[in-house]
Amino acid sequence: MRKTPRDVPGFVLPAELRADIQRAGYYPALVADVVGSAVADDTVTAYLVHQETTFDQDAVRRHITVLVTTPRKLVVVHADDHDDHHERSVATATSESIPLAAVRGVMLTHVVSAPDAYVPGSLGREITLTLGWGAVSRLDVMSASCGDPQCDADHGFEGTLASDDISLRISADADGDAALSRALHFARTLSAVIGS
Repeated sequence: MRKTPRDVPGFVLPAELRADIQRAGYYPALVADVVGSAVADDTVTAYLVHQETTFDQDAVRRHITVLVTTPRKLVVVHADDHDDHHERSVATATSESIPLAAVRGVMLTHVVSAPDAYVPGSLGREITLTLGWGAVSRLDVMSASCGDPQCDADHGFEGTLASDDISLRISADADGDAALSRALHFARTLSAVIGS
């Protein structure tokens, strides 16, 4: 039995999203199918495709992260090279679907060089997009003090609890102006619908 494009998960995605996954070049058929399976019958309202290469001692590792919003959920797909000590290459692809009501925050850090010459509306050439929905929490603990340098009493500990489930750095210089624009659009779209 021959499959039609409608039977293949990746083909339910908008053509622009499929094209961006193809352009990223990391096993595009696999990534598109994993994204399509997670999106299912929902409508894609915004997306971001982020490809990254890291260097790990004597290995080069490729990663791709695809973020998709639908009217009901945030879909996060991450795929990367998996080292299983075999001669053949292996990739792992993981998807997570988060109800929009569960997304706790969208944080954008704008990196602006020469802020004294900042052009209004430009928002810089690099951002870090951080999303939190409570799946991962980080606790930074340190010794508490009273501020008196002569005090040697035990004041216990103090800490900060942070929820940053995913963080992506997008640079116009490294990724292109279009990638930065898409990231800003994605952040605006997701920010507009969370907590409503």
